[in-house]
Amino acid sequence: MSEPHELVIAGSGVAGLSAAVYAARADLAPLVLEGDEPGGQLTLTTDVENYLGFPEGVGGMELIQRGKEQAERFGATFEHGRIETATLDSDPIKLSLAGGETIQTQALIVATGASARWVGAENEEELMGYGLSTCATCDGAFHREHDVLVVGGGDSAMEEALFLAKFADSVTVVHRREELRASDIMARRARDHDAISFRWNTELEAIHGSQTDGVTGATLISHSDGYPTEQVADGVDVKREVVDIQGVFYAIGHTPNTEFLTDTPVELDSAGYIQTQTNAAGRMTAKTGVDGVFAAGDVADPMYRQAITAAGTGSMAALDAEAFLDSQTSEQAVESDQLVQ
Repeated sequence: MSEPHELVIAGSGVAGLSAAVYAARADLAPLVLEGDEPGGQLTLTTDVENYLGFPEGVGGMELIQRGKEQAERFGATFEHGRIETATLDSDPIKLSLAGGETIQTQALIVATGASARWVGAENEEELMGYGLSTCATCDGAFHREHDVLVVGGGDSAMEEALFLAKFADSVTVVHRREELRASDIMARRARDHDAISFRWNTELEAIHGSQTDGVTGATLISHSDGYPTEQVADGVDVKREVVDIQGVFYAIGHTPNTEFLTDTPVELDSAGYIQTQTNAAGRMTAKTGVDGVFAAGDVADPMYRQAITAAGTGSMAALDAEAFLDSQTSEQAVESDQLVQ
């Protein structure tokens, strides 16, 4: 087994890259494990217009590539790898990768993100980022005077619909049942909005369009008993309708990529997001409840999920990790002096 790294960063999205830049500049020589989806969610976005410093906007892939080059310039290294299991109560920390390799590190930053849940509609992979989105805050402004769909029935779907109503001519919420899962107050706000309508007992079957033209329409299926996709699978006839729309937003939740932490001392909330700690003054940090383990980005943020906030927490995690490693070095120096005496 090779010598331990000072710092390993799991994840190569904006949070991981920001952490890598800060850590590399601090001479920590971080190793970044890129995971199964290098670059994270931002690589699915064609244009990013709300990231500071790019007044004309920037492509999601370009932003990620620039971040990687910046981190490499200061000494970060990158390796394709996904953590399968982690032994966090050992010194050093041991990380077993899916490919069979085991690496050791004195500190770990988890920036593995959260994956948006997809519907499984026809053409969604081709059109993700080309009119199909999982983030209204990110992409809503591209749909001024458009007709758009929001798929979902929880608070997130209501929030997305209300935000999109600031720009779009019409917002149609597509829900597979006839009752919302959203809280009463959020449901009422959406129902009371003139630009928002609802399609009950309905699901999205297909999205129409191309990467050149964007989204141009969608096929909806409905059944009076709800869950029309299940009805189709059971051989029941459903109603199909093609609608003209220019955007589709998925709002059926995210899944944090924390499977490898399930049986570790790192505290996760009920949805699987990492719980970070506050300091003695009650202010937020990137520390987890395990010494030497830190979290950044969407993996610890079920609320904001923005590139800019992910980058901010990435820098926090690197600074916290640097302070931790400095304290470890100081403790070892004291112990060495005591032995000499």
